[in-house]
Amino acid sequence: MKLGIVTSYPPSKVTLNEYAFHLLKQFRNHNRVTEVVLYTDVSEAETGLNSEIDGCKVSVVKCWKFNSAKNVITIARAIKNSRPDAILYNLQFMKFGDRKIPAALGLFSPWLTKLMKIPTIVLLHNIMEAVDLNSAGFTQSKWKNAVYNRIGTFLTSIVLKADRVAVTINDYVSKLEGKYLAKNVVLIPHGTFEIPDTPTYETESGPLKIMTFGKFGTYKKVESLIRAVEIVRKEIKQPLEIVIAGTDNPNTPGYLEGVKNSFSEVPMLTFTGYVEEEVVPRIFSESAMVVFPYTSTTGSSGVLHQAGSYGKAVVMPNLGDLSRLVKDEGYRGEFFDPTSDESLAAAIKNLVTDEAYRLEIAKANYAAATSFPMSKIADMYVDEFHAIGIKEINRNKIAA
Repeated sequence: MKLGIVTSYPPSKVTLNEYAFHLLKQFRNHNRVTEVVLYTDVSEAETGLNSEIDGCKVSVVKCWKFNSAKNVITIARAIKNSRPDAILYNLQFMKFGDRKIPAALGLFSPWLTKLMKIPTIVLLHNIMEAVDLNSAGFTQSKWKNAVYNRIGTFLTSIVLKADRVAVTINDYVSKLEGKYLAKNVVLIPHGTFEIPDTPTYETESGPLKIMTFGKFGTYKKVESLIRAVEIVRKEIKQPLEIVIAGTDNPNTPGYLEGVKNSFSEVPMLTFTGYVEEEVVPRIFSESAMVVFPYTSTTGSSGVLHQAGSYGKAVVMPNLGDLSRLVKDEGYRGEFFDPTSDESLAAAIKNLVTDEAYRLEIAKANYAAATSFPMSKIADMYVDEFHAIGIKEINRNKIAA
């Protein structure tokens, strides 16, 4: 099977690039995939394909631009020219832009691909029905909220015209089947990027590192984390390091720089900036715990899966998709009220002062992460492509 994947890919900063990086590694070595074509966003930097990884041929076609209204045309043209056997779209609702029209038009691409008679699966990382638009930073206006929800409903119905729509959380399946009467939705879990050997679960000597990881500024805000750690420091008289690993959300440029200026007097506060893929293992391994200072959620959490894979305890709000992952996949964490710095401080303190409890959660998260390695996720996608007709298409090509 010659598989096409429409996605961003490192070093692109467009959302979901890291997920594509890890999924490609598995498709590249899959025994039923003979070639992969990446249809990526246009950037000046070279796409970071790792030549050291064995596997099938991979080619890159840069054919779409973030916030371009022409993406639906340029993607279709690129797919027509390279003629893959099947297409996987790695999507969320703001994949093709943070402006309304380009973002919406790009979501018509899977339907157009299907009309081109190419088996098409959409991996949809979030759904509008599970997003609190106010908390997630989209809008605080009630009438705009209503408009966005109507547009979201329309765009979801468009995405559902693909042969299959894969979602990562079981509750999403129920919502899409119930509201849209969809018959083509399947559950394929997010999966765990890397599964290191069983962690030692030991923390390094020196101050414990309290780490958060992601793109910050909308519903992920780090001020509460900094204030909470300050509270814990005063209560237990123990040095704790705060590590903020990641960058601004594209919608909030300059956010972290503003935080850095506002909390310039806080000791042992580190901002790492963008974390390259090869540095990710060290960032997680050095941390005593991973904190999720979120006020909302917008899909399955890749960071939670990463924390589990490195055997880390987590502190997270008991809301939305994080709660669903705990129920569906067996992750554990110390929960807090996202509206209260004191609640977050108490949760962090519980893990800082009770090493046995922290270890218990860390081991449970590692067990949950190892249940769905990315190799298993790739198998599930290949099975779905064969179920929707890839065998027949390949057979016709051979006959021709």
